[in-house]
Amino acid sequence: MSSTRHDAGPRRKWSVGMAVYAVVVVIVVGLAVSQSFIRAGASTTIRDKATFIAPAGAGGGWDTFMREAQAAARDHGLASTIQVRNVPGANGTIGLRQLNSLKGRPDVAMVGGSGIVAGEIEGNTSIHLTDMTPIARVVEEYDVVLVPASSPYKTLKDLIAAWKKNPKAVPFTGGGSFDELVMAQLAKAAGIDPKKVAYIPKSGGGEVAQALVTKTAAAALSGYPDVVDQIASGRLRALGIAAKEPLQGVKIPTLRSMGYDVTLANWRAVFAPPGISADEAGEIRDVFKSVTKTPEWSDAVKNYKWNPVWLEGPAFEKFLRNEYKVIGGLYEDLGK
Repeated sequence: MSSTRHDAGPRRKWSVGMAVYAVVVVIVVGLAVSQSFIRAGASTTIRDKATFIAPAGAGGGWDTFMREAQAAARDHGLASTIQVRNVPGANGTIGLRQLNSLKGRPDVAMVGGSGIVAGEIEGNTSIHLTDMTPIARVVEEYDVVLVPASSPYKTLKDLIAAWKKNPKAVPFTGGGSFDELVMAQLAKAAGIDPKKVAYIPKSGGGEVAQALVTKTAAAALSGYPDVVDQIASGRLRALGIAAKEPLQGVKIPTLRSMGYDVTLANWRAVFAPPGISADEAGEIRDVFKSVTKTPEWSDAVKNYKWNPVWLEGPAFEKFLRNEYKVIGGLYEDLGK
């Protein structure tokens, strides 16, 4: 793919303090991880002493994705030795820098997604997922529109009517920047200026649910896997899901089916360092394709409510370029 920098609209400027902090984190984490890579030594292919990078801390979505892939690949002999390396920070962009620094290494793969695209645009970074070697998009998660069980808004129509009447009087919450972007897309689809809405960011599904129950917020956008138990228990009510098509076994109507073209997905894809050959990239792709065909991976898809959306080659590259336009446009709509 081209390494041309994308013009995705206005970028959010870091403060001097945040910029200095980011540089320090990159140096410290970069030195530590680079040294560990050097000690591990380069291998011939992904099938020998492979390193899977999760550009976040342990326990998050990217980490879970790579550890499930590691387990499935190990159990089925798809690679002899696989280690998962966590490289957290700056919405995944520190991990992205690490991947870029391993140019030519065919034994390394990193999971990335819409969160990194948002992190690049928000942080005005100089390195992009489009500079890496694209392997494949693998799964997606979708946000749901939520209200507490005690909410007067029984349907999405009720919520939108109140939101349009006074956007500031219906504060939304969510688990971070991605949820805010989905909220902005919903606002636009409903004819509401995203700049006029109130959004209260939280750190995850648990805090989102608490904000709704305590009425700190009137509604929320959150990843479905993060709140599925709260919905099942009746504590929260789901009014719609931002999937393109109805999900098997999920009795939540899509926003699109109710007239709101909101389909921004939290996708996860695999990338390799720049500078590897087409054959080396093909071998990494074959490993992950084989992973997705294992029963262990099928169990993970079911457990984490992932939607398989395998995409590779030019179609994946086109999709990725379009994501920069969509996410950059939403940041512009939010005035950021």
